[in-house]
Amino acid sequence: MRRAQAVVGSAVFFVIAPGFVAGLAPYWISGWRIEPPWLGVAMVRWIGGALILLGIGGLCDSFARFALEGRGTPAPPFPTERLVVTGLYRYVRNPIYIALMSTIFGQALLFSNTQLLIYGAAVWLAFHVWVLVYEEPTVRGRFGPQFEAYRAAVPRWIPRLTPLAVAVVVTARAGQAQRLRYSLEMLISLAVMNSKSAGWPRSVASMPRFSAATISAGSVIRSP
Repeated sequence: MRRAQAVVGSAVFFVIAPGFVAGLAPYWISGWRIEPPWLGVAMVRWIGGALILLGIGGLCDSFARFALEGRGTPAPPFPTERLVVTGLYRYVRNPIYIALMSTIFGQALLFSNTQLLIYGAAVWLAFHVWVLVYEEPTVRGRFGPQFEAYRAAVPRWIPRLTPLAVAVVVTARAGQAQRLRYSLEMLISLAVMNSKSAGWPRSVASMPRFSAATISAGSVIRSP
């Protein structure tokens, strides 16, 4: 997918999905009416406002990385071409869902609305089931060892205290490229043995060799 298409697609999906889940639906539930603060503590409102701002910032950052680095969108029909492991993804595997939850729970605190707390809990449960049943198996199928290395190093919901060293994922990708190289060499070798054409090389040794780093250099997303 071209970068311009990824940007437009991500922007449209941003309005449709987060706009509904963390904007329109909470508005339907609460009317965005400010009730007296819980326990009479005004600080609760400030905490809620901070959670909303953090959530919006996390959404914007993650959507931008999907479009500009991953060359795709968060929408399942138009996934990224590359595994995004930078930014907030260095701390947690699902920053978009966490940002949405932060925005919803922030509104619950700001407006002192118990129904929004219940709605937020239901949304998180739906996200968790979606991740387990569809999202992680799909991403594992697309990126293989690269995602497995990332999954082993970065938690699903509770962020790491220190950012992921992206070299962990790069190494996994290089290993995948190495296995691809060996598979290609084996296929070439079999073709050589079965070919009767005089134009074929007599051994795989005469074929140009490429390192795993060379194969993967053009597609690895590096840390900013």
